[in-house]
Amino acid sequence: MENSFIKVLQGYQRFRKKYALGDKSIMQYLSHYGQQPQIMVVACCDARVDPALILQCDPGDLFVVRNVANIIPPYEKDEAHHGTSAALEFGVRSLHIKHLILLGHSQCGGIQALLNNDNTHKNDFITNWVSLIKTPQLKQYDADEYAKLALKQSQQNCLTFPWINEKVKKKELFIHLWFFDIKTGQIFNYSEAQKEYQPLEAGEIK
Repeated sequence: MENSFIKVLQGYQRFRKKYALGDKSIMQYLSHYGQQPQIMVVACCDARVDPALILQCDPGDLFVVRNVANIIPPYEKDEAHHGTSAALEFGVRSLHIKHLILLGHSQCGGIQALLNNDNTHKNDFITNWVSLIKTPQLKQYDADEYAKLALKQSQQNCLTFPWINEKVKKKELFIHLWFFDIKTGQIFNYSEAQKEYQPLEAGEIK
């Protein structure tokens, strides 16, 4: 664990050298002009699935929100606390992002918690959160296949947000369903035409 913490500190120094030091640093530019990302990613909290690292992006390239199992909840305008919904609203309505990537992945602990929900493992929040996934026929799929189905559920939930639905209809916003295979490091993109996940090709986002 101590070696991991030292690695973090050394990484911070490399970050400062690459992005923050000097008169023409990226961080100085972003501080002056603000963030203007065209792409938002909703990803899982899993330590193995860092969108900026997987996509090799610089600071300012991605607007990212991460939660357990990369779930988009349905639109609910009430007095409860909606962190993911708030991030969506900021990305879509304030930053005017053009692409919304829902990034699922293999070996997802959140999906596994949903599949194994037999009330033997008590928790405060996780079971209730993953129950947002309403895809039927739970026991017919393994965790990875179910994670892909959950992405479709999140896409449908996206369209319950009126300001997302409006922009999608006007083709001002595009929703992408991506599935990251941890073992191979490969991303698969859902093809609406083929109704299946296919290897992501270069130039997928334009």
